[in-house]
Amino acid sequence: MWALRRAGNPLRYLANCLLLIRVCAQQAVSARGCASLEVLLNADTKDVDEHHQSNCQNACCCRNPKLPAFRLSFPSSPFTLSRSFSSQAGANSGNKDDALEDGFSDLEVPPEADKKDAGLTSEDSSDEDAADEIGLSDVDADAKPEKEHMYKASDSILLKSMLETPKHEVAKALEKWANDGNELDRSELFFVLLNLRKRRWFDKALQLLQWVEESKLLEFGERDYASRVDLTAKVHGLFQAEKYIEKIPAHHRGEIVYRTLLANCVQEANVNKAERVFNRMKDLVLPITAFSFNQLLLLYKRVDKKKIADVLTMMEKENVKPSLFTYKLLVDAKGSSRDIAGMEKVVEEMKKEGIEPDLMFQATIARHYIFDGLREKAEALLKLMEGDDINTNRAACKILLPLYAFLGSDDDVQRIWKVCKDTARLDESLSAIEAFGRVGYVEEAEKIFDDMLVRWKTLSSKYYNAMLRMYANQNLFDKGKEFVKRMDENGVKFGNTSLDALVKLYVDAGEVEKAESLLHKLSLKNKIRPQYSTYIMLLDSYSKKGDIHNSERVFNKLRKSGYTGRIRQYQLLLHAYLHAKAPAYGFKERMKADNIFPNNAVATLIASTDPFVKKKSISDLLD
Repeated sequence: MWALRRAGNPLRYLANCLLLIRVCAQQAVSARGCASLEVLLNADTKDVDEHHQSNCQNACCCRNPKLPAFRLSFPSSPFTLSRSFSSQAGANSGNKDDALEDGFSDLEVPPEADKKDAGLTSEDSSDEDAADEIGLSDVDADAKPEKEHMYKASDSILLKSMLETPKHEVAKALEKWANDGNELDRSELFFVLLNLRKRRWFDKALQLLQWVEESKLLEFGERDYASRVDLTAKVHGLFQAEKYIEKIPAHHRGEIVYRTLLANCVQEANVNKAERVFNRMKDLVLPITAFSFNQLLLLYKRVDKKKIADVLTMMEKENVKPSLFTYKLLVDAKGSSRDIAGMEKVVEEMKKEGIEPDLMFQATIARHYIFDGLREKAEALLKLMEGDDINTNRAACKILLPLYAFLGSDDDVQRIWKVCKDTARLDESLSAIEAFGRVGYVEEAEKIFDDMLVRWKTLSSKYYNAMLRMYANQNLFDKGKEFVKRMDENGVKFGNTSLDALVKLYVDAGEVEKAESLLHKLSLKNKIRPQYSTYIMLLDSYSKKGDIHNSERVFNKLRKSGYTGRIRQYQLLLHAYLHAKAPAYGFKERMKADNIFPNNAVATLIASTDPFVKKKSISDLLD
């Protein structure tokens, strides 16, 4: 959230500002001239200064209004004031709370800023949750027909063929399927694509969609093209996805296509490209929906929280109502900055708008209560989520299991698991593995995993990753190594999430060099880009040792992998120089060249490692 800094203002100044803000809030009921959420979240005395640093230009502001950041790029455009966005020179300026950047959670990951395994990202959660977070789950879902035939896996010959066929023989298998007299309808295409996505077989899904388009078996609409854009971005990268968009017929090259590209830019945390895509939508005078604004909110929640205020202001000017997901992002941002009062105000505002929180929304609030030490509030909310009878509220089980585990309540974990144990679904079993691992019941987690293998025979990598991460969290290095061999024997694909868990296993065991070596070899072998959090683990370990050489090398790998625009990596690199008691020559200029500007914590580190800054002793200060 933008209200992370705590400004110290004179009392009279605060009193005048509060009075004017109150007047502004009353006027906003009819005029809607100032972002209501922004006023709501910044009306506290401790947050007043942030309100004036944002883009409200009403008379309620005590300071002269600043030119909005998103106004600077397109001075000739008639839509400049309301719908364009760009990075500015100071965009990445932070504050003292940016030191906790890696502790800022995504929606499905607890904000463990002070925990050993902080910094987990959306990739660590289930595929479905990750898809929901970036908003791509509706790309194919929106493309499905109004009347959908209820398929089962056993009903679809096409799905059976796609699952059994190696990816290099997909085209041949599809030709055979067609020559056998099979016919394709849109319902089955949607069903097959959905199943391939769930298994993260994006390559096969893309080849299927390419074949359908080229064979002209179905007439493509905009959502079909958008689905192919999404899959192209996942398999071949953003550049190829952009090239494909140029080939889409002009009348199908609309908002859904571009917002899908935007969501993939956000998933890659590519700030510059995301902003260019958003501005491209503006130039084409496409409708900017809550979906697209949510992508910007998600992006800036991760890389530049101060810009969240700009996005909310833009939404107000465009008269775009916040969705449930918008509120989820705001609640998570507020909670992550330890502003529980602000988080609760967001919830109140949401309810005033007639939007009721769902289970995942409540889980987000509960997580922040837990990690802010508000146990009673967390327990009360978890009981509310359970309902009168958990046996009739099965959907809550998979969400409650990890929450009770983070509370350290092993009795409740066992109680909830008992409800679904005999007929457990995959997602429930995954939650149970994570929950039992968290409370230290390793053998129970292993039994659940073995039962899953007996029942489902083959499991995707995310279930293996959960076990591997559990071994890492419990410092069971030998068991973890044996499990990695088991993964290899079972032909489990090592993706970036698997690599992250493997690196954590070795780093926590003190074998940092071995962890880096494995990361390098496996990422080359499997042609994958490691996660940001994976590099940060290595960089953090080297910096604590004062190992400047290896810290610089990992830092450069981060930049070459496209992870730029985040201040955390610069902070860790400075820590390496500090622990080595070595000077960091020209570090401020180095950051400036990368368009990164130091926050208070980093500025202090720069001063501590700058050989040209005179360090005053106590005697000097007394004189």
